[in-house]
Amino acid sequence: MTASTAIRRGFFQRARGLAETLAWLRLCAVAGQALTVAVVAFGLRMPIALGPLALGIGVLAAFAAFAFWRLRQPWPVTLAEAFGHVAVDILVLAYLLYWSGGVENPFVSLLVMPIALAAAALSLRYVVAVALLASTCFVLLIGWHAPLPSLHEVRIAGSDLHVIAVCINFVVTAVVLAFFIARLSRALRAREAEVQRERERTLRDEGILAIATQAAGTAHELNTPLSTIRTLLAELQRERGGEPALAADLALLAGQAERCRDILRQLVEVGSRRLAGTPERLTLATFVDGCEHQFRLLRPEIALDIAFDGDAGERYIEAPPDLSHALINLLSNAADASLAAGSDAVELRLAATRSLVEFAVRDHGRGIAPGTGVAFRTSKRDGLGLGLALAHATAERLGGELSAHAADGGGLRQRLRLPLLANDNPPR
Repeated sequence: MTASTAIRRGFFQRARGLAETLAWLRLCAVAGQALTVAVVAFGLRMPIALGPLALGIGVLAAFAAFAFWRLRQPWPVTLAEAFGHVAVDILVLAYLLYWSGGVENPFVSLLVMPIALAAAALSLRYVVAVALLASTCFVLLIGWHAPLPSLHEVRIAGSDLHVIAVCINFVVTAVVLAFFIARLSRALRAREAEVQRERERTLRDEGILAIATQAAGTAHELNTPLSTIRTLLAELQRERGGEPALAADLALLAGQAERCRDILRQLVEVGSRRLAGTPERLTLATFVDGCEHQFRLLRPEIALDIAFDGDAGERYIEAPPDLSHALINLLSNAADASLAAGSDAVELRLAATRSLVEFAVRDHGRGIAPGTGVAFRTSKRDGLGLGLALAHATAERLGGELSAHAADGGGLRQRLRLPLLANDNPPR
């Protein structure tokens, strides 16, 4: 996913967050308005336009039900649609205020609340539109409204009803704004952090793509000199094969040349399989056997211990070639860490459920201080700095994750978690 796609999705999420907030506020408003009208009309027996007010509350209740139904649908909520929800709330509130005294109503300041909520989630043009709509309704209510009996003449427990209504209005406004704007702001910060992560991921993937392109060109250029080296080594083995010391060195060089040829072939197979879009379907045991074979060729000095939890080895996985590279990179890093601490031990443990597999690679190195975390970059002086970054990118691209934690008893445990095909892995 590109950064622009992440930003666009962030707009949709902001709009949905506002729509959800308004839906719950609307539900509270319907309950509060119905209770207020009932208390005023039947408790205080004040002459108010009961029919029109009940109609307005009913319309708002119907729209609240529609809004909850809409939010359960998979379609994205656009900023324009969120603005429409705000506009409906303002117009219904203005209608209710018209039948209950207009600007003389102590609750007229509730027209400010939609502006505050819109400012926390919508773009500038929609915020301006919301402010203009609310202001227009307020101005119209100055001159056009149904009269409301004077609240100053009604006293409850010795207190002016108008003052009581103003206090209630202030408390409601303060609580609603504090709670819901804080909720919206928290959601917005989470969305911004997600967009930032997508930008960083895009930049990293662009760098990896550039490296991969350069590697493909380099592999093509290396084929000719490698063929020449293999030919010369074969001639030297024929001419000097009778010298035991030299013959051993020539055999070692020939083996390394064959290994380089195999690596180049694997690189070509990776590209061909990636273009064809056909990942290999293997059991975890078969996949790990292949990785173990390659790792032992690269690091014969390491004592690799592999263990499967339960029937994990029988689970199936779609294994693109870069997954084996990621696992071998983790094993190689663990080998370096163990050797630096005077140990040759590396452990690989696999655990699997129906939908998830975890590769846990543990070294016996110096580990990390508790709570310091691990950055996915190398600290080795002789490393290229790509192994962990490529492993992390592969995990994310396959829908998994890579994490690292201090292991009990010392060392570091890196966990590579990846999804499995549920259809190929029925519950046991």
